[in-house]
Amino acid sequence: MSAWTTDELARAGEAGEMDIATCRADGTLRKPRIIWVVRLGDSLYVRSVNGPDAAWYRGTRTRMQGHIQTGGLSKDVAFVDADHGLDDDIDDAYRAKYRGSPSAVSHITSEQARATSIELVPR
Repeated sequence: MSAWTTDELARAGEAGEMDIATCRADGTLRKPRIIWVVRLGDSLYVRSVNGPDAAWYRGTRTRMQGHIQTGGLSKDVAFVDADHGLDDDIDDAYRAKYRGSPSAVSHITSEQARATSIELVPR
């Protein structure tokens, strides 16, 4: 797997929303869903605001691959379970980036959502 470029990190880190499509077992993409993304250092992270029962999150478990689009960036990615030692830092990144939506931030930083933290890795 490769690393994100500086430009890709900036585009995704500054974008308010991201379209994410997960791969089915046969490799085709499911319908994209809109989610929030945060940048932490040289990595990008997403969570399911509705926890592990959300359809798009369950889709990440099928092949651990998908496609993202945001801020002019279009990239195939791998879904890697995030190191839960980073959960507090990821929470802080969500609070800082989406501070204008405190109610939504409280959901994306809940224990249920934290359990679904995924690092997006370019492929």
